[in-house]
Amino acid sequence: MIQHPKNLSIADFTYDLPEDRIAKYPLAERDASKLLIYQDGDITEDQYRQLPSHLPANSLLVFNNTKVVEARLLFQKASGGVIEIFCLEPHEQYADITTAMQQKGKVWWHCLVGGASKWKSGQLLEKNIGGNIRLEAKCMDKKTGSFLIEISWSDQSMSFAELLHLAGAIPLPPYIKRAADETDKKRYQTIYAKQDGSVAAPTAGLHFTPAVLKALEQKNILTAFVTLHVGAGTFKPVKSEQMADHEMHAEWIDVDRHFIANLKDQLDKNIIAVGTTSLRTLESLYWLGLKCMHPGYNETAPETVSISQWDPYDLQSEQLPASIALGQLLAWMEKNKLEKLITKTQILIAPGYTFRIVKGLITNFHQPQSTLLLLVAALVGNNWKKIYHHALQNNYRFLSYGDGSLLWGGDGY
Repeated sequence: MIQHPKNLSIADFTYDLPEDRIAKYPLAERDASKLLIYQDGDITEDQYRQLPSHLPANSLLVFNNTKVVEARLLFQKASGGVIEIFCLEPHEQYADITTAMQQKGKVWWHCLVGGASKWKSGQLLEKNIGGNIRLEAKCMDKKTGSFLIEISWSDQSMSFAELLHLAGAIPLPPYIKRAADETDKKRYQTIYAKQDGSVAAPTAGLHFTPAVLKALEQKNILTAFVTLHVGAGTFKPVKSEQMADHEMHAEWIDVDRHFIANLKDQLDKNIIAVGTTSLRTLESLYWLGLKCMHPGYNETAPETVSISQWDPYDLQSEQLPASIALGQLLAWMEKNKLEKLITKTQILIAPGYTFRIVKGLITNFHQPQSTLLLLVAALVGNNWKKIYHHALQNNYRFLSYGDGSLLWGGDGY
């Protein structure tokens, strides 16, 4: 019998990752990265530019079109000390990230603060940007693990997204131990990034180029886009011995009704998620559809709908085809007059999970003892060890700027 993921020990999902195997910089050409292909226990190798040749023509690739924002704001005090404000997520007064990004003149944001001990109570941080724009930051409240900051700027016609683009810096992952430079503004971003809101890139998509996308089209491989805004919680280490004591981070998803209807019609195809964020979005749609069928759910306010980390395991006894679940979700959206579904998902995909929509995953190589590695293990079973051993033995580059893989499911625990 499959055990509940609550009982998993994170120590069983570790491996030795030498520091020199972590890619500090991207390759000169995005699609020159190495590609490991795993299917039915076998491993082969190629380059990302050859990815279309490894996909059946009846495939649907789903990408995450979120855009990384320049979430790091640096303020220098008169004494010379630097205080860094890292914008994590908007205050609860805003309906979603897109709404918060469109605010003009002032915004409230939950932030991490580097050098917080140097920031005296009541002190206003100030700086001039772009020649004549005044930027100010004021601490409104201290939360558990973060601060609530009011950020304001003098140009009332400028949105917060535009302000960050002008004044902020790209937030590279903590394991890339160097300062971001100008090249990161372009390379730590997919070529199809569209919706401002992430503080980390959906890195599986970093390997795609116009040439690869054109080759997919020529092979009649369909592509579609969802939005999941990646939060800093994606790097949150699992510090508890068992998963029952780990709180999964929540992230915003933004999917329109047309995409869900199209997905429902394409369920007979090989649906492949480009990145763990796309996969989490797709699988969350199934469980949202299932929850819509519960008594009283139709009376639930749309803005309160979400997926918690244990929902898939608490509801998995309700075995329904994905077509029915997605149909129920579409009916619920129509009843609530929703063209878009904007909500949070806290879904934890780990061994013990049954995939409902996704057949394959394109992804980079993830940190030891991370929830992303648990997701990979849920898809390929214990063979994740074989895959990662092969990558380490054959000089693959790891993590965000590293190489990647095409993993086909079917070998779950």
